[in-house]
Amino acid sequence: MKNTIQISYWTIGGFEGAKRPEVALEEAKAMGYEGVELAFGAGELVPEVTETRCREIASAAESMGMKIDSVASGNYWQQSLTHPDAAVREEAVAFAMWHLRVADWLGAGVVLVLPGAVAVPWDDSQPVVPYADAWHRATEAMEKLAITAEEIEVTVALENVWGWFLADPVAMKSFVDQFKSPRVGVYLDVANCLINGYPEHWIEMLGGRVKAVHFKNFSRSDCGGGLHGFGDDLLKGDVDWPAVVAALEKINYSGPITAEMIPFSRLPDMVLPDMDLARDTAPKMRKILGRE
Repeated sequence: MKNTIQISYWTIGGFEGAKRPEVALEEAKAMGYEGVELAFGAGELVPEVTETRCREIASAAESMGMKIDSVASGNYWQQSLTHPDAAVREEAVAFAMWHLRVADWLGAGVVLVLPGAVAVPWDDSQPVVPYADAWHRATEAMEKLAITAEEIEVTVALENVWGWFLADPVAMKSFVDQFKSPRVGVYLDVANCLINGYPEHWIEMLGGRVKAVHFKNFSRSDCGGGLHGFGDDLLKGDVDWPAVVAALEKINYSGPITAEMIPFSRLPDMVLPDMDLARDTAPKMRKILGRE
């Protein structure tokens, strides 16, 4: 199984986007990664960024022999596609449209989009949305995004996140299938599955719908656990890596695999960027994937 091994920009650049993408790519290459999953919504990569600047970044990556196979964003937690306020939903769709355009200019084939949320468990300021309303609003938004994704030939990949929405593989599969579009798929985060299931089961159920994958680990506790379960060692936790890799091989998965190392286990003292963490993770990614 040959996949681009990437590191999340957040691990080596932080959430504020202060580090120039070219620097992040150079540093990741020196650590042994093959690409960087850039992040949209902070630093240079915001809706105001120009196509010229994005193509400069893409050209720099190519000259280094590095990939930018996917572009993430954390903005969808606040600008939710399922928010009760229609104005917020419109802003979220507009932001996602720019996200798609920028990813295309960067040469990335996959755009990570959060499908919305019933609630945000760690943020009481966010509204609780009835599940049926979340489904309807997310469907309405995705119908618009799917049209643009097909036009510019990028893939919207919906991540399984802890928003109590699309929280099992059957729900995710049903949601994605309604669009009947090859440009709408799933961004599978293996550790996010562990709070109530197993990533290898998700992979088996979703099959070719899986367009991108996040690797991190999680330690269950007290019938699931919370944010502190996300550790800072890829090999320590409850992910069954041989089972995950075998499941990916079974579906002939060929997309990017990104180490998204955000060690919430260190809260309240978590600090990113963490270059030592990124260096420590690179050989462990290769070990998991049998590329030692």
